[in-house]
Amino acid sequence: MVADRRIERRWVDLHCHVDLYPDHPGVIADCDRLGIATLAITTTPRAFERNVQLAAGSPFVKVALGLHPQLVASRSNEIGLFEGLLAQARFVGEIGLDAGSQFYASFPEQQRVFERILRACDEQGGKVLSIHSVRSVSKVLGHLERSLRSGSCVPVLHWFTGTPSEARRALAMGCYFSINSEMVSSPKSATLIRSLPLDRVLTETDGPFVQIGGRPSRPTDIPSTVVGLSELIGADSQMLERRILENYGSLTAPAAGHRSRNPRTMEGDLFG
Repeated sequence: MVADRRIERRWVDLHCHVDLYPDHPGVIADCDRLGIATLAITTTPRAFERNVQLAAGSPFVKVALGLHPQLVASRSNEIGLFEGLLAQARFVGEIGLDAGSQFYASFPEQQRVFERILRACDEQGGKVLSIHSVRSVSKVLGHLERSLRSGSCVPVLHWFTGTPSEARRALAMGCYFSINSEMVSSPKSATLIRSLPLDRVLTETDGPFVQIGGRPSRPTDIPSTVVGLSELIGADSQMLERRILENYGSLTAPAAGHRSRNPRTMEGDLFG
């Protein structure tokens, strides 16, 4: 008889649209095989329960409840469903704001929805939030400051494109930053990434939207992202791998009832 060997966690993909891959069962199987703790991001509340079913047998893939700002124009009526499902969700995403030209007409409604989501998360407490902030970082940070009053929820800024001063403001609020391969390869992002303290850095793919070599990125690309990130910041890749795992573990404390605004005091294991 072959002894049961539990795969250890090695990698973190904190923002991946698992259900948008045509072979999403294969994506989940890869995460389980390689020990990639992956947060399956949803874009509408209606997708949440189906995603939970898809990931039900996986020890590494967990599902976030989302209402994407780019879909608010057509899906803002699902905010009541979002609030009804929120008690089932430790992880929330994708949420946030998008002031790009294609979505700016809905920006006032995006802000109303985002504020309502943040207040509901703060009331329930213990949520990890994956947040979109295209051309709207200052507005996003303002909403976080006003609405996350209890200090029990942890914001993670996904694919951050703000200024250094905005990054410092986010760090002072206890935000983390999830970094993908496109950010690592972008000269525009390099200075910002180098300025981030290592205890606030996480990795993501944003697959299948981010492309690598002409194909959609997958959680299995995270190891190469860690190597690229280590080269960019001048850090040992194995040390960085361990550091990211420690960071991801620190995100669980809100779910355990901790009320500290300082993420460095948090302990636990994100995916149990």
